[in-house]
Amino acid sequence: MAVRDDEVDLLIDAWGQRLPDVDLTPLDVMSRLRRVAARLARLRAGAFRTARLAAWEFDVLAALRRADPPHQLAPAQLIERTMTSSAGMSARLASLMERGLIEREPNPNDGRSILVRITAEGATRVDIAMRELVRREEEALAGVSPRDRAELIRLLRLLMDVDEADAGDETG
Repeated sequence: MAVRDDEVDLLIDAWGQRLPDVDLTPLDVMSRLRRVAARLARLRAGAFRTARLAAWEFDVLAALRRADPPHQLAPAQLIERTMTSSAGMSARLASLMERGLIEREPNPNDGRSILVRITAEGATRVDIAMRELVRREEEALAGVSPRDRAELIRLLRLLMDVDEADAGDETG
């Protein structure tokens, strides 16, 4: 069965005509990953909307929900787990607290800090969102065999390892 050209093939063909001396094969992977990432962002946003959550709200609540009971973390732990700035996290926590999805309380081990705990409402919403996310992601992967999924996971791990190695390289 012949594979039809897709939008990435057409993009590479066009650039190949403009820059015939450049090896454009990395675009075969990275342009497709970018398109898949955009599709995934839309899929995730739709799943989170079913629980009346924004993606950033899901990220914070999910980090808390994954923590051992009583599902609480220090703000610094949330910053690390959600890859958010300190100022950004402060604003997020204020918004989530206003909506009744988290509570803040003094840290009994350090009077200068607080702990953030997910509320029952926050846990309910993040659980709804996660169930819907898994359902939608399974639907999106329905045409990919278990064997191909395993291979895709293996390859993406390789790509993530390369990315993490580059992140630690301050020279370039």
